[in-house]
This record gives sequence, structure tokens and C-alpha cells, in this order.
Amino acid sequence: MTDNADLEALRSEVRSFLAAEAPTGWRDASRTQDDFVRTQRDWFGKLVRAGYAIPHWPAEYPGGGRSLAEQKVIYEELARADCPRLLLSFVSTYHAFATLHECGNAEQKARYLPGILQGETWCQGFSEPGAGSDLAAIKTRAELQSRPDGDVYVINGQKVWSTMAQFADKCLLLARTSSDGPKQAGITYLLMDMKAPGVTVRPIHQIQGDEEFAEIFLDNVEIPVSGRVGEEGKGWAVAQATLASERGLTLMELSYRMRGALGRVTKLIREHGHEEDRGVLRDFGALVTQVDAVCAIADQFLDNRINGIERMGDASIVKNAYSRALRAYSALGLRLGGMDEQYVAPITFGDLNTGNWMADFMNSYAWTIAGGSEEVQRNIIAERMLDMPREPKGWVL
Repeated sequence: MTDNADLEALRSEVRSFLAAEAPTGWRDASRTQDDFVRTQRDWFGKLVRAGYAIPHWPAEYPGGGRSLAEQKVIYEELARADCPRLLLSFVSTYHAFATLHECGNAEQKARYLPGILQGETWCQGFSEPGAGSDLAAIKTRAELQSRPDGDVYVINGQKVWSTMAQFADKCLLLARTSSDGPKQAGITYLLMDMKAPGVTVRPIHQIQGDEEFAEIFLDNVEIPVSGRVGEEGKGWAVAQATLASERGLTLMELSYRMRGALGRVTKLIREHGHEEDRGVLRDFGALVTQVDAVCAIADQFLDNRINGIERMGDASIVKNAYSRALRAYSALGLRLGGMDEQYVAPITFGDLNTGNWMADFMNSYAWTIAGGSEEVQRNIIAERMLDMPREPKGWVL
């Protein structure tokens, strides 16, 4: 357990670093995808060198070995300083790391983990057009074939909703190697080079102008057997390590960032002459209270995890509370902005609270789905926390 004096010393250290190194004007420098990628990679490199990019990794890596309490301090300060979120490297430092650390062999760890710290970007090839919530329904096939220089898996299929796959160097891929037995039993976990022949990436243009997600088409893509994580047909268990990687800190950071962005709403209130409008002030007060409550819930969630008393379903409460508050925040900003916010305007790639209210409002709806829809989260809360009857399977209207 880290004592309060050590935590405050760390907080002071991080604040001093950010006062000198935190990027300024990064939103204006993220108006195109190329600029966004450059900004993200520059900032990630600075945090790696300073020892703040991967506090959740083991101590043998630079800045690793931090306690959860220390990690919380670092993320609090990054949010307070309004630094860019590490979106481009998120799958790399969380999902890829967790998978390789928990399930990879020594050769895979030595080959891939240092590359992440040097800026190598990973994406996730899990969901498919017919396999989202029911991930075990994937149909992408992996067939083992012999080659003169070693056996390979030949992959054919399609993935969708792969975050920032168009910028990725490597992919965490689930593919079906067998159709025998339960759906989960025939899935194999593979590490794929995104530059391999047969890989085609098509970004998905979203309603607010972003292209955060992409489709991946796989046409006779070859992956060496050395790129398999775990045993053939045991990929479902490996995927659980990927999906269980840290989310609590992310939700806390997002909540703190939204509280910091409330100043954009107050600016709209002043600019549009609503300082004496009781209705507007009432709605703004309700929003402030809602955002503060989300931050408190996120704090409590992390404190419970630090103290070893986290309950199944706690993360679902935070997720739903945050997504609802984000909707309320962007809706009020859009309403106060009036017709000025109805026109097409440049967006900031990689940010949820940009001040482009129409884009933020449309983007907020994605957060009620991403990472598990509100309905899925409510089922978890009902079944795991409230001991309500489980949802019946196989019923029809």
C-alpha cells in the first residue's frame, strides 16, 4: 500500500513534468487524421521517456510497477492538465500487453512488448458483422497449412469496428480453426502483421466526421504458427485476458476530463446572455451535479479495487453513469449553442469534449454502445449485483 506522503510526492512530480511538457494547442493540431497520429505519437513518446505511459506494466519496464493508487494519481493529473488522451496506443498498452503478459510465451514477449514502447501500434480483430455481442459466433477461418519454411495459418474473413486499424502495425486476431463442439472451443488467438499480403483496411466514416473505426478484410493472409498465442482452439480463454484489461482508470480519467470541460458550457452561457436565465442555470446546475456524481462513483470504484472489495457489476455502474452524463453534457452544449452549432465545423480527432457541440452530441450516442451497451450493463447489474433472475435464453416474441 502506498502512503499518502508518497502519493502527494508523486502528484507534485507529475505536475512539474506536465507544467513543462504538456502539449498546448493540441486540439487545433489534431484537425486531420495525419496530424492526430503525429500528435499522439509525440505525446506517447514523451510519456514513455518520463515514465508515465505504462504505470500498469511490471517494474522491469520504464515507469512500470506502480500501485493502483499511484496509477490513479497519474491519470488524475493528466486529466487535470487537459493533455491528449492516449487513444492511438490504448489497445497496444492495455489489450496487447495484457494478452502477451498473461498468455504469451517468452519469445513473443521479447519480440513485441519493446516495440510497443517504441511506438508500434496494435488494433483488435475481434468483432465481425455477425459477431458483436455474441463474440463466439465469429466466422473468420484459420486453416493450418504446410510451407517449406514452416507451418502457417491461412486466414479468410472479415472484422469490423476495429479501432484505428488503419494506423496499426499489428493485430490481435480471433479466428475459427474448428466448428466442432461449443462455439468457444474452436477459436484460436493469433498475432497478425497488418502489412501482410491479403490484409485490406477500410475506415468507417462516422456521422460526426471521424473515422475512429475500420473494417479489416482478410484474403488468404498467412500467419506463422509462432504467431499463435496459447494452444490451437484455446483462444477464447486467451481473449478473456484481453477483455479483462484495465478499464477502471479509463472511466475515471474520462469522468475527470468531462468535469474539466464544463467550462465550455459556462462560456456558452455567458456568450449567449443566459446568466440570468433561471431555466438554463437550473439545467446547468443539474449537469454539474450529475458530472460530479460520476466522478465520485468512479473514485469509489477505484478505491474499492485498491482495497480489494470490488464487486462484479461495479464497472457497469460507472460505465452507464458516464455515458448518460456525456449525453447530457453534449445535449446542453448543443442547445445553448443554438443555430451556430448546427453548421458543419472542423472536428478534433481523438477527443470527446471538443467544443464542436454537434459532433460531440452525435459522438455521445456511441458511448451508450461501446464497451457493452447500456442494456448489457443493466443486465450485469441486475443479475450479478441485485440477484435478479437471469435473462431467459431462446425466447421469441
